[in-house]
Amino acid sequence: MGTRLVGMPKKLHNALSAQAVKHAKPGRHADGNGLHLLVKESGARSWVYRFMLNGKSRDIGLGSAGPGGLSLAAARDARDALRVKVKAGIDPLEERAQETAEAFAKAQAAKVAQVTFRDVAKSYISANEDSWRNPKHRQQWRNTLETYVYPEIGDMPVGEIEATHVLRILEPIWKTKAETASRIRGRIETVLDSAKARGYREGDNPARWRGHLAQILPARTKLSRGHHKAMPYAEIPAFVRALHTREAIAALALEFAILTAARSGEVIGATWEEVDLEAALWTVPAERMKAAKEHRVPLSPRAVEILKSVKALGSEYLFLGSRGGKLSGMAMAMLMRRMKVDYTVHGFRSGFRDWAAERTSYAHEVAEMALAHTIGNAVERAYRRGDMFEKRRRLMVDWGDFCSGKPLDAATVVSLRQNVA
Repeated sequence: MGTRLVGMPKKLHNALSAQAVKHAKPGRHADGNGLHLLVKESGARSWVYRFMLNGKSRDIGLGSAGPGGLSLAAARDARDALRVKVKAGIDPLEERAQETAEAFAKAQAAKVAQVTFRDVAKSYISANEDSWRNPKHRQQWRNTLETYVYPEIGDMPVGEIEATHVLRILEPIWKTKAETASRIRGRIETVLDSAKARGYREGDNPARWRGHLAQILPARTKLSRGHHKAMPYAEIPAFVRALHTREAIAALALEFAILTAARSGEVIGATWEEVDLEAALWTVPAERMKAAKEHRVPLSPRAVEILKSVKALGSEYLFLGSRGGKLSGMAMAMLMRRMKVDYTVHGFRSGFRDWAAERTSYAHEVAEMALAHTIGNAVERAYRRGDMFEKRRRLMVDWGDFCSGKPLDAATVVSLRQNVA
């Protein structure tokens, strides 16, 4: 039978039996050579090995006792294995702590290895986008990562990304799209900094510019920044006719962008709540405008026709994307690339501005307001409280006529006559 410890005998050897273990009352029961059975008031039973090392007595748990736990024989085998280590000067408690720490580190490393650049980027955008006032900025973050970054490193463990991976993204566009490449580099750096702060990577940031990539890539200020490459306005009517041969939603969206002289982000983000078809009016809310000011856009007959043709699609947005929701931010640019047109979508705004200046008599301010540009200084803006809407409506009708292919002189004469009136 087991002995309840009041004063431990000097020597015990196999003092317990299976029956003693089964029926032992609450307390501590010695089996010998440091093995003890602990029984709690609740009836829970466990094995403990007590050992002396460096003049100190210490206990280490071996596991539960009874059904589903260690049998008496198994507990003795575990004790004997630990006795060998103690005799060799090894502390079983320290060894177990080290094994636990290593197992935890291994599990953490495995967990971190599953965290990709895309995961961290999406978490960063979600956490910070509410502080980004400009909706265009939010969309640019997503678009540039989707277009340039994710195809290369989106699914890579964020902790494994090195300078070679970053350069693989930047070098092909560093000279041809300097400003875009510079912004992409900064966004990659920000995401990798976020990953380090969350414990997903260590070491220096491979996308850092100063003292790192600056030693490899030429400074952006030494590259030609350039402007949005604009199609000459005289070529626009032929291009619009070419768009009519395309059945893609992107073709309608691009033509609508041309006819309204709007920015591509304003077009792809446009919803039906912003449109009054009867009044031929599109009102872009301030939060979607670069200048953070509401912009009323008069719609030409062709622009209204385009909207009527897509309304049956039943989307919240004017132009439905291939996967539902709004059209991709790159859809119009990719369409132009497929049409082998070496100009930018944004450049059509320049074409509109040149046409208005060179082919019509509309005042400078009317064309500038059509582009939603800020006019004059603060004093001048205070006196000009209107938005010249009716004059802009005539301007956009004339622009629509020009884009549809009416002779240049006809559009010019209409503009002159209407301005005199």
